[in-house]
Amino acid sequence: MEKTCLAASTRNIIYGADKRVGFHPRKGKVMAEAGLCIAWGDVVKGSEKRALEAYGESMQYFGRLQEEGRIERFEVVVLAPTGGDVGGFWLLRGTEEQIDSVRRSEEYVTLIQRVQLVVTGLRIADAFLDEGLVQVMGSYQKLVDELA
Repeated sequence: MEKTCLAASTRNIIYGADKRVGFHPRKGKVMAEAGLCIAWGDVVKGSEKRALEAYGESMQYFGRLQEEGRIERFEVVVLAPTGGDVGGFWLLRGTEEQIDSVRRSEEYVTLIQRVQLVVTGLRIADAFLDEGLVQVMGSYQKLVDELA
């Protein structure tokens, strides 16, 4: 039996007459509500080979997490040179429980430590996706309304 959930994306953002932003729910398969964004900057000079190895290990690890159902899926983004300090990022998608479980695993911690040794500006942030985005934006809208 296929479950349904509300999901938000840039395709279903709506703007009311009062210029308030809202989300138009769309029905679909149950989707990730949480994410983990792991961003990196430049490779540490002299560590290029180790950086490629760490990248390969990361891709294998995230692929295995997906195959085992420990995350819904992951995406990797490498950015063109921007003059900024972000070179790319991985975005892991899953439920809050899946993301929390990954973050607390010894294998994840070891992988992040390895990556930290070969890149600059490693940053890790929780992300709100799909239903999680609907909830956090609804909460934010409620606060804005209360303060207005």
